[in-house]
Amino acid sequence: MENSFVAVEQFDRVRRISLDRPQARNAQSQALLDQLDAALEDARSDEQTRVVVLAARGDHFSAGHDLKEAQASRGNFTVEERWAYESLRYFDYCMRIWDFPKPTIAQVQGACVAGGFMLANMCDLVVASEEAYFSDPVTATMGAASLEVLIHPWVMGLRQAKEMLFTGERLGARRAQELGMVNRVVPRADLEAQTLALAGRIAQAPPFAMRLLKRSLNRSVDVQGMRQALSAHFDLHQLSHVSQEYGATVRAGLSSAIAKGAAHGASS
Repeated sequence: MENSFVAVEQFDRVRRISLDRPQARNAQSQALLDQLDAALEDARSDEQTRVVVLAARGDHFSAGHDLKEAQASRGNFTVEERWAYESLRYFDYCMRIWDFPKPTIAQVQGACVAGGFMLANMCDLVVASEEAYFSDPVTATMGAASLEVLIHPWVMGLRQAKEMLFTGERLGARRAQELGMVNRVVPRADLEAQTLALAGRIAQAPPFAMRLLKRSLNRSVDVQGMRQALSAHFDLHQLSHVSQEYGATVRAGLSSAIAKGAAHGASS
């Protein structure tokens, strides 16, 4: 594929889909997100594939949304245009990963920041390298109400999510594992092999039974209101885009937010 930002590999019953913009720390451009969604849809329909690994090439999993592209192509969006764009590419695309009928594993190294955090935490399991870190500095750097999908309290607990979001500080891989957000922490050199080994073991299970099990497990948080809470937050996130605080960021240029976020590994 010309200008491909996603790489797809098949390992028997495991398909690895990798973000492939390493020169931009895998910042999520519109093309990358569209290609990722298409690759996942292909994996969904492929009968051979039983488990999907969501990975990234280069030193970092993802530095989040591509703010440079956002400033250049969507800086003058109306409320309606921004709502439509973010509803599809940020909220709906993420929820498709959450609802994906086959087990998914995020393979995380380096920075997993903002939109990268959101993407990885839609997966069923997370395997992280020892130097990996997670961060969401969006409120501190941009004056927006966190990310479009506020998955944080559902994967790490309410109080820890508040501390992370209020401060914008990084969360190391070991600490993330202690909080239950990360399943396994491994040396960087072993990340690919150990993630594929875990995926291969899961792929041995009967696929239809696994599909039903995943649906039941996801419903256990749905009945607690997770899906409704995520939808409600998306509405408030959109409101924050028309606040004076966010407006000041836009007037200063999103490049200023990029500069402020650099200390957190937040953007390309």
